[in-house]
Amino acid sequence: MPLKTVRKIILALTLTLLAFMTSLVLATGRVEPINELNIFGDSLSDVGQVFQATGGMYPPNPTYFQGRYSNGRVWVEYLADRLHLSSRQTNNFAYGGATTGSDRNSLVPGLLTQVQLFTKTHQQTNPNALYVLWAGANDYLQGVSNATVPVENVARAITSLADMGAKNILVANLPDLGQLPATRISNNSLSLSGLAQAHNQRLRRSLKLLSQQYPDLQIVTMDANKLYFEASANPAAFCFTNVINACLSGTHACSNPDQHLFWDSIHPTTVAHRILAERAFSVLKTGHLTASR
Repeated sequence: MPLKTVRKIILALTLTLLAFMTSLVLATGRVEPINELNIFGDSLSDVGQVFQATGGMYPPNPTYFQGRYSNGRVWVEYLADRLHLSSRQTNNFAYGGATTGSDRNSLVPGLLTQVQLFTKTHQQTNPNALYVLWAGANDYLQGVSNATVPVENVARAITSLADMGAKNILVANLPDLGQLPATRISNNSLSLSGLAQAHNQRLRRSLKLLSQQYPDLQIVTMDANKLYFEASANPAAFCFTNVINACLSGTHACSNPDQHLFWDSIHPTTVAHRILAERAFSVLKTGHLTASR
């Protein structure tokens, strides 16, 4: 084959490869996968902050697993596994009992305080880091009767991260707070259900506005509300046999925790946490914030 013809073939193949890579970048919006995880929130994401702060007193071990508010690992740990991130690549600032606020008089830093502490100690951000925010339930469980302030707090937290250069945000909404084992038959069950719904509606609008204000910021939502509803409506699809009662009663645990949605009267079992992580990973892939390997 003449040398000139070979050169033409090589040139054509090179151009084809470049076109493919360009289309891939345009389609995904990123080339590098997530290589760092920064987590802010409450007991659903706490991997031992309160446990350490209380000298290992709470949540009590072995009733709860190594400082988690569950009988095993929690969803952000399973998510880190799915993202192939080591413990050195994961920074967790979540505290059990945290609200969305910034009450510095509290022993438990709220979401805004967690983010403020992070931004003060990190002058530059990793463009391939993922920031996870899940908070709000404690605001309402502790008596907040309007969704305005909690959602504004979440938006302020995201704004603080975006202003320092964060590019990738994962936010979770709230499950039906009136249908937890602790609240299902309480007098404020309907009120809590309404507040969770109002929170999620306001949060959806708020995140849309933030996406418009920060065009380079990619925000994806894990719809925890929908996932809890699906599990409650069709337990068998998730291999659950009980989605109403807590497995844990006092210090006595049921014999089949893997078939329960709830570990205690508020928090999910570790099996449910794994399901939450899979849903989160799925929405990250849909939003092109990660690539499976």
